[in-house]
Order: sequence, then C-alpha cells, then structure tokens
Amino acid sequence: MPAAPSVSRLICFNKPFGVLSQFTPEGRWRGLKDFIDVPGVYVAGRLDADSEGLLLLTNDGKEQARISDPRFKMEKTYWVQVEGLPDEVALAALRRGVALNDGLTRPAKARAIPEPEGLWARDPPVRFRQSIPTSWIELVIAEGRNRQVRRMTAAVGFPTLRLIRAAIGPYGIEGLAPGTWRG
Repeated sequence: MPAAPSVSRLICFNKPFGVLSQFTPEGRWRGLKDFIDVPGVYVAGRLDADSEGLLLLTNDGKEQARISDPRFKMEKTYWVQVEGLPDEVALAALRRGVALNDGLTRPAKARAIPEPEGLWARDPPVRFRQSIPTSWIELVIAEGRNRQVRRMTAAVGFPTLRLIRAAIGPYGIEGLAPGTWRG
C-alpha cells in the first residue's frame, strides 16, 4: 500500500458538459488532462460526461474514500433542470425515497428553486420545447448510484434536462467558471 502523501491536496473542479471523470479522453468526450495538469491526483467520485459541476480530486487515498464511499454519507447537492413543473407530490416522493430498478433510494432533500443565479450557458444548450415548461429542483442525496438523480426525477414524472452538482459536503462550485479549478 502506498504511503500517504506528505501534503494532502484537494482540488475543486467545475467540470463542463462533455468531459469525463477521468484524465484520458474517450471517443467524443474530453478528459480531465485538458484542464488539470497536476500529477498524482485522482478523482474522488464520478460525474457523468453529460452532467456538469463539482468534481473533487485528491492525492490522499483516505480522503478519496471518505468523499466517494456512500458509507460516509457525504451529502451531494444538485441543481436539476427538469421538464415540467414538479408539484409538492413529486417533491415529497423524492424526499421519502424513490423506487428504482436497483431498489429504494435513501430519503433526499428536495425543493423547487429558481434558476441558479449566475448560471453559465451550457454548450450544447438543453433541448427546448415551446409547449413544455422547464423548472429547477435542488436535490441533496447521500448516496451515489449510477445516474441516480436522473432516474429519480424521471421516476416522479419529471425527466432531467440539465444536471449540475453544486456541492459535495462543504465543498462547492462558488466562484468557479466551467473548466476552472482551485486547490
């Protein structure tokens, strides 16, 4: 087992749409090496290529496990643009936990929010249908199943159009433009 680094480092990165949670690009998706040139850091948790927002990287294996392992229940906050206007019934279902094909999710914190202030344009833009309004939900979960947030909003009748992770525990994307990092 490698020795712990002498100086622990944590990087907060605002991952743009179309970037993988790995350094190597694949197919049409870019990799982290296009943005972060720091040796010895590894991703703590994942974020799909079609999702945006906070991705944490560290050189400390224990810190990486603490951030990414669901046993530690570190909350992750998402801003979710959905198709339609979720009512209190849908939000209450998210708060209770939603039945997915891989089991019931843990209860979440869910609330309707206005479009987040200072939100950057996505490239490419989300699809827009004149006859169907969109709205935003803030969803806070303490687990991390594959495409969980997207599956949860779809299960309550409101498909996800855009997904942005705003925070992981105490770490957030405040002040970070897409493709930039601090740490």
